Amino acid sequence: MLEFKNTLNRSELNLDPMKQFKTWFEEAKQCILNPETVSLATIDALGRPALRHVFLKQYSDEGFIFYTNYHSNKSKNLELNQQIAMSFFWSKLERQVNIQGVAEKVNPKISNDYFLSRSRGSQISAWSSHQSCVISDRKKLEKNYQFESEKWQSKKMMCPPFWGGYLVRPTAIEFWQGREHRLHDRFIYKRSKNLAWEISRLSP
Repeated sequence: MLEFKNTLNRSELNLDPMKQFKTWFEEAKQCILNPETVSLATIDALGRPALRHVFLKQYSDEGFIFYTNYHSNKSKNLELNQQIAMSFFWSKLERQVNIQGVAEKVNPKISNDYFLSRSRGSQISAWSSHQSCVISDRKKLEKNYQFESEKWQSKKMMCPPFWGGYLVRPTAIEFWQGREHRLHDRFIYKRSKNLAWEISRLSP
């Protein structure tokens, strides 16, 4: 079991929030089931927030990548408003990472490479599910899956043109460490005018 100090000091923080995220994410992987699970918030055409959970699949200096059906509700929202919020919560570590950013579609080659690394069943599901659309019953979904399974049985698998990744370029990242008596440690990184990261402590 990972041992950690339930404190977060300014002197401990990496100047680069993506490197700080990597440190925390690697620690979470040691003791959290599915630490890549992240809440994802978008805004719909009427200005209403929509929230769901997705899996973080990749991250780099540029930001965070998740994959979805481009016809899904979240994708429709992002077509109208690229602003997005993400939140990781790792309860055993009493930690949160809260992110605000702008989402953009990744290069199709990146989506294709990731798609081809998925299990066969997940690949078939991507082709067979019209994500977020109303269906009559589960039998319809299973019928679609069977059809696509047979269709691709003797063909080379390809990434659907309606499926792919989004890169979330962060504009603000908050690291939240739980403390006794709810006197939590909170630090937020924000982009300055010259695009450098500035770090501020927040009151709990």
